[in-house]
Amino acid sequence: MEGIDRKGRKKFLKKPVKPVEIKTNTSVDDLVRRMGDTAFQGRNLSTAVDVWEDMLTSNTTIFFGLAGAMVPAGMRELVVFLLKNRYIDCLVSTGANLFHDLHETLGCYHWQGTHQISDVDLKDVGIDRIYDVFAVEEEFNVADKYIYNFAEGLEARPYTTREFLHLLGRDLTKKGSAEGILTAAAKAGVPVYCPAVADSSIGISLALKDGPDHLIFDMIGDVKETAEIAARAKATGVIYVGGGTPKNFIQQTEVTATLQCKDVEGHKYAIQITADAPHWGGLSGCTFEEAQSWGKISKKSSHATVNSDATIALPIIVTALAQRMKGKKRTAPKMDIGGSNKINKRIWECPGFNK
Repeated sequence: MEGIDRKGRKKFLKKPVKPVEIKTNTSVDDLVRRMGDTAFQGRNLSTAVDVWEDMLTSNTTIFFGLAGAMVPAGMRELVVFLLKNRYIDCLVSTGANLFHDLHETLGCYHWQGTHQISDVDLKDVGIDRIYDVFAVEEEFNVADKYIYNFAEGLEARPYTTREFLHLLGRDLTKKGSAEGILTAAAKAGVPVYCPAVADSSIGISLALKDGPDHLIFDMIGDVKETAEIAARAKATGVIYVGGGTPKNFIQQTEVTATLQCKDVEGHKYAIQITADAPHWGGLSGCTFEEAQSWGKISKKSSHATVNSDATIALPIIVTALAQRMKGKKRTAPKMDIGGSNKINKRIWECPGFNK
């Protein structure tokens, strides 16, 4: 064929796709490594494990964003493992996941159900449905009461969600019947933030207080603290399960720190597991390349996006990572956030600002 630069092909054809060979005595990590020689989401999943390993073996502070109904779907112990072993350093979660975590820590369950059922019939017997998961409404009310009573015992002053959830985790350590996300985080010294706490059953429980003397959250304090965590870190990495508020809240730490004239360059490492797509314009599906335009992700970042149901991808990724890290001890960063409300300069006071 005329006009074909056959010699020029070499720069594009560097590594052949290798078929996955089935081995009956293989580990999950070995399988994931071999998936790295394939294509599509299998290859992306393998890359995600590589990127996470790089975070753990370098001096990197790791943010973990948790969205979607992951706790009802059975991902709770997985997150506990990440906290206990310090595979993550800062957790940002939806309020729903934390409420469901508290529900299970108090000894209650989520039940395998089906989406092929009459929801009117479920309502009649007091069962709530999350796709193919069932939960008993009256048991949720037990968790509501627990949160309400806990808040009643707190000093009347504003709390960051991090402080509130740490205190709640400590209380659950004494009164709960099982280890959970909040208890494990409190023991490991991992800060937990919930930027949309009002949009959950935690917020509903706290709204049961009569009159104006309800608990007040210092949400801007959360913003300042997380920006300070990012600014103090030698490097930062992010892992997103789903997207939503946790994803953007972590992404904006770099923007906030920049506007505070702090030396940040965007998150150095990034992983997301999402079933959403970027062409709808929503945050949950937006790419890390798009985030680079905002300065949220470093221009030289290592990143991977796995387009998959997180209940499939996350257990495989974490199991492979745990096997890969066996025998290796990570020196996790100390999460000292004292003095994080101090702002020396704003962007318009920085040298070179174009007025």
